[in-house]
Amino acid sequence: MNNGIITALGDAPAGATTVDLDGRLVTPGLIDAHVHLGLSSPIRAQFGFELSAAEIAADIFASAGFALDAGFTTVRDTGGIDRGVVDVIAKGKVRGPHVLSCGPVQCQVGGHGYYGADWEPTELWTQHHIPGLCALSLMSGNADELRKNVRETFRRGATFLKLCVTGGVVGGHDRLADTQFTVEEIAVAVQEAAARGTYVTVHAHGKEGIRNAVQAGVRCVEHGTDIDEQTAALMLEHDVAMVPTFSVIDQLLNDGVADVDPATVERVAGVRERMAAALEVARASGLRIGLGSDLIGPNQQRRGDELRVRSELESPMQALVSATSVNANILGVGDTVGMVRVGMRADLTVWQEDPLEDPDVFADPEMAVLVVKSGTTAKDIR
Repeated sequence: MNNGIITALGDAPAGATTVDLDGRLVTPGLIDAHVHLGLSSPIRAQFGFELSAAEIAADIFASAGFALDAGFTTVRDTGGIDRGVVDVIAKGKVRGPHVLSCGPVQCQVGGHGYYGADWEPTELWTQHHIPGLCALSLMSGNADELRKNVRETFRRGATFLKLCVTGGVVGGHDRLADTQFTVEEIAVAVQEAAARGTYVTVHAHGKEGIRNAVQAGVRCVEHGTDIDEQTAALMLEHDVAMVPTFSVIDQLLNDGVADVDPATVERVAGVRERMAAALEVARASGLRIGLGSDLIGPNQQRRGDELRVRSELESPMQALVSATSVNANILGVGDTVGMVRVGMRADLTVWQEDPLEDPDVFADPEMAVLVVKSGTTAKDIR
């Protein structure tokens, strides 16, 4: 290994420092393609100015550390953090995985991603942002405003874009069935992303919003709850990937999320079953299927539970491949991470027991006994 890159596989050279793994399983470092580090605090308290910047920062960095301890060496943050968070983790000032970030999410005025009070004018929403730390979303009323907000987002350091093109489960002022942004508006974001050599992914549950986004040229669909055979065929034709997110649904149904509007539980009814059906359709259609947890709130310790759920719906190996090489491909970093081979970054997770035999191992952070990030031990065997 040299400068965090794998230079050889096999017997260790003379004089090398070695670790006796004693039959434990080594996998590539896991990748979560859908995280919200900036939503690690109770949501209504965070957006109601009830928490200090220090407490919000503490929650963000705790979640980053939890991800690393669960075996995740790379995450794609799909809305909520500022570039400042990415930078301090990259510098090693706080513990966390490699982070790719879209910065603030692009949202339609009155659409998903807006959590201001009913009486609060839209133009005051950016006052909820904390420069250098978190900024959940920017509101656009038309294509020109979207272009301006997208350019502002890239100025702040985003490496890809995310748009909300349907309503969501944890909604503020929208309905789950809503379709948001037009094809022409989405295409503006795609055009701006392409000009910078990057891509657009979309939050989307309903078929109409998904189809609009695919026609506009996006690369990836998050959630994909209502994907059917016709929609999957369209996605395959345009090489659009899918990232299902089961953990957040289970989190809402089983454990609840601190300070989330109770009406959210009503929205989630039936979503898990539809998402599972969409996963089956997507797999049968030959789509690239990544893996994302979408966890929100302070309880983000068991990020690997997404692999456990996917192992039940598919197989442990399919879950692992989705969380490594497929996710790396979707994120555009497949030439550096997602596999253990010469020339790849030395991001590794060592498991106390074999998760391919018992998928519950994926869900238990204690089972990830050794985590290596860029060749450096980030979590050591106790």
